[in-house]
Amino acid sequence: MGLSPGNKRGPVAILRCRLCATRPNWSCRHPTRGYLLRVDLARPKRTPTLAQELALDAAMAARSTCSRCSRRYYYCLPLHTVGSCDPCAQGYEPTPGTYVTATAPVTHRLAA
Repeated sequence: MGLSPGNKRGPVAILRCRLCATRPNWSCRHPTRGYLLRVDLARPKRTPTLAQELALDAAMAARSTCSRCSRRYYYCLPLHTVGSCDPCAQGYEPTPGTYVTATAPVTHRLAA
């Protein structure tokens, strides 16, 4: 709906799974938890500034750029575990549709 929670009181109710709903003192660890918020108190989402979008793009570029071949992929790379992209680690040439190909110098590439 393009809204964010407007009040500081939190959710009206918390939907929990059947097991955790019978034990209110337990914390629900399952992904079936949902928060019900009041729509009449909600506000429109803020639009990020250009500086925020540039910072987000720089962070995503660091996560999706291989340190060996310097290609920027369309997905996040396992840099902490493998250290490079899968083609560099396995020794094959990547498919051109999986990484960003820049034909001209790009001044910015916003993530949003």
